[in-house]
Amino acid sequence: MALSPPPGHYVPAVLFFDENEEFDVPAIQSHVLRLARGNVTGILVQGSNGEAQHLSHDERKQAIRLTRQTLDENGFTNVLVIAGTGAQSTRETKKLCVDAKEAGASHVLVLTPSTWPPQMNVDNIIRFHREVADVSPLPYMIYNFPVVTAGIDLDSDTIATLAQHPNIVGTKLSCGQIGKLQRLASTFPPSDFAVFAGRSDFFFPGLLCGSAGVIGALVNVLPKLHGKLLKLHKEGNFKDAMELQAKLGHADWAMQKLGGISGVKAVISKHFGYGAPNVRGPLKALAIESLVGNKYVETVEEMIALEKSL
Repeated sequence: MALSPPPGHYVPAVLFFDENEEFDVPAIQSHVLRLARGNVTGILVQGSNGEAQHLSHDERKQAIRLTRQTLDENGFTNVLVIAGTGAQSTRETKKLCVDAKEAGASHVLVLTPSTWPPQMNVDNIIRFHREVADVSPLPYMIYNFPVVTAGIDLDSDTIATLAQHPNIVGTKLSCGQIGKLQRLASTFPPSDFAVFAGRSDFFFPGLLCGSAGVIGALVNVLPKLHGKLLKLHKEGNFKDAMELQAKLGHADWAMQKLGGISGVKAVISKHFGYGAPNVRGPLKALAIESLVGNKYVETVEEMIALEKSL
């Protein structure tokens, strides 16, 4: 049976571009290394924050390989690389899974196709994921994120059915539904099927309900604080864990209000000294200057000060 990813905190890493929308390799490497030094368990390349849909096949493969090589060359061989391999056809998704294996990923994370939502009934969703998982050379995780799949939201029965597949080993729940997370986490041991919160605003509640951890955008900015929350939970210090969770919840909301992917890049550029908030169209870049005096920025900056103190 395929191995699920170990419990921990994972990051759907942003991908940095120069002003011509080409890969900014030094910035990408700087980001990967800051995350690794922040003790992340793994890096998700081409999650929703990684602009996968804006990349060619070659670029997707290059981003995975660059991440894996940067980790290995700097002594972080223990940090996993998970590849987002979702596409709009079964055939293309299969190819991207093979590409991910060749580029050095350990697992794949797959969105449900959403070009034709009326056709994606439960039977077709199950058929799609099983067909790809059958041939994927890497252990397979299901990515549930209705915001980017035209509202398609896999329920716990559907995910539990897919979890019976020998190569399907986990899920990332960006739907934010704690009841769904608990139903799945109480049905399967994390060694067989790892259930991850897909957002930081229910990271600790997810842990209390048996999740394997988090794969969240805010980890791009605050990797050490997410690791601290895991440590507090493991120690049974639930009072301090809940206080930190509340702060992470406010910061997670603030980052969402700051302009999405470009906002994450702008904050990182301003406070950690690498990269620029360039994105590929049709996304819109956020000017770093616009961060001044923004109430949401103040929330994030308070947490960055805590991050830097660790």
